[in-house]
Amino acid sequence: MNLTLHVWRQKGPKEPGKLEQYEAKNVSPDQSFLEMLDEVNEQLIKNGKEPVVFDHDCREGICGMCSQVINGIPHGGQERTTVCQLHMRSFNDGDTIYIEPWRALAFPIIRDLIVDRNGLEKIMQAGGYTSCHTGGVADGNAILVPQKDAEYAMDAAECIGCGACVAACPNGSAMLYTSAKVAQLAALPQGKAEAAERVCNMTEAMQEAGFGNCSNQSRSGRARLQHDRGDAGSGFRQLLEPLRVPGRVPQRDQRQVHRKA
Repeated sequence: MNLTLHVWRQKGPKEPGKLEQYEAKNVSPDQSFLEMLDEVNEQLIKNGKEPVVFDHDCREGICGMCSQVINGIPHGGQERTTVCQLHMRSFNDGDTIYIEPWRALAFPIIRDLIVDRNGLEKIMQAGGYTSCHTGGVADGNAILVPQKDAEYAMDAAECIGCGACVAACPNGSAMLYTSAKVAQLAALPQGKAEAAERVCNMTEAMQEAGFGNCSNQSRSGRARLQHDRGDAGSGFRQLLEPLRVPGRVPQRDQRQVHRKA
């Protein structure tokens, strides 16, 4: 198939950017989206032009590195499918495809389709861990975890940290990402001790990194941001309920939460 691509090109975070048109010819429907871009880049290099710069790593839908907005939808809009697992059979001969980077204040563009996602790392550094004494590895069954809690935590851990939720949110919010990390740890016995402090620290880091407030909607109705068992935001609210008991949250953190709300 032959396709017309409109790709965002930008040399740096402070440089102006624009959409440039390229032709992708003889594209196989069995190719992945990134493989198609690889061939486009090979042709650009042969013509003495700069190739399109984009993020990728595992190309197996696991690492979360690939980050492209395709026709206005992060990752292209197929449910539970990253760009690297999006195949060209999803498109038709003669289609026009618009390819852009994540759009969010907290994700400054590095070059072309690559953005700086260190803001998500700052959220994790603020509380995405459990404190414990180092030493010998505990026996696997030393701490009993109910099956329901284990499955809930595993569902929350499904988040690969790609940032698509931020790109899809009109406000550029990282609430889905943060709530998934909070839920993953707070549902397990190892994470309950620091649950209240973790929520305060991670939401504060989220705001400091430049992420917006939750909008409860996406830029496109086709964007699929919900898990089969319900959206992460509702799980986040459920986990917060037991933390609202007076005395559970340090008074200093309570003032910070109310002030920034």
